[in-house]
Amino acid sequence: MRILILGTGGMANTHAKNFAAIEGVTLVGGVDVDPARVEAFCSAHNIERGFGSLDAALAWGEFDAIANVTPDSVHYATTIAALNGGKHVFCEKPLATDHARALEMTETAERLGLVNMVNLTYRNVSELQKAREIVLSGQVGQVKHFEASYLQSWLVSKAWGDWRTESQWLWRLSKKHGSNGVLGDIGVHILDFAAYGAGSDFSKVFCRLETFDKAPGNKIGEYDLDANDSFAMTAQLENGALGVIHATRWATGHVNELRLRVYGELGAVEVRHRHDGSQLLTCLGDDAETATWTEVQVDKVQTNYERFVEACRTGKNLEPSFRHATNIQKVLDLGTVTDRDRTEHHV
Repeated sequence: MRILILGTGGMANTHAKNFAAIEGVTLVGGVDVDPARVEAFCSAHNIERGFGSLDAALAWGEFDAIANVTPDSVHYATTIAALNGGKHVFCEKPLATDHARALEMTETAERLGLVNMVNLTYRNVSELQKAREIVLSGQVGQVKHFEASYLQSWLVSKAWGDWRTESQWLWRLSKKHGSNGVLGDIGVHILDFAAYGAGSDFSKVFCRLETFDKAPGNKIGEYDLDANDSFAMTAQLENGALGVIHATRWATGHVNELRLRVYGELGAVEVRHRHDGSQLLTCLGDDAETATWTEVQVDKVQTNYERFVEACRTGKNLEPSFRHATNIQKVLDLGTVTDRDRTEHHV
């Protein structure tokens, strides 16, 4: 299987390393509008060909699939072009910047019969997969309540670099550079984390967004720092469970941490995923009477990268699909609408 990496920024290195490690997969090209960056990327990953545009790569055409690692605002145009070029697509999250574009991408991929998946990376967390299995098995009983959070601290710490001077962070704070803020950037992750782990999609949402002052005039160079920094959401799932979801980049002391708790009438599960490891805790059966929590050890699961390669080889689409990411995008869009209207909306 021959894969082209579209976009050669930081996350592209993760894609390249993961795909190159899969038996039978060859990285055959890299694409970036920055000649120096694509040359350095191709050299680092032993990729023979570099291209300055997707059009040039598609004109060459000697590959089976594209890993789309471009900025959020570019996903739509590049993915549509790749699909129309007959290529399977593995797209970074979010699939698009709004539901309408995401739906068009989904319908195009499905109409053309091409494999389409989105890199919702926390599906790779074995503990989340096991938590979902426990919930769907009925061990927690009917789900009544859930709570989920995604806490990052890169606006108060230089653990990942300095956002005040580095474009890879500054664009995430600027609407005109394609950012939908923390809601669009990591909200997609925690919404998927919550719905997947709780075993049900969303039915109603209400969200509040907040953008904090970060620089004089909230501007650094060409970047207007106007994208939201934090959100707090109440939500109901199709299974009737009520819950809260929140995320921020101001969580001092939390480099990168996701947490989900799912409570049922018979028991509960909790998943904690941090930059330095993951945990699954359960309170099931007789332990529910004594509020005893037990850590569960789980085996590793297939990664999204491995599932995408499997899907391309078998011709059978796997999750997380464009269709699923489109449904999540609808919830994200409603988050902005409910913040504006100050009222709950049905999904």
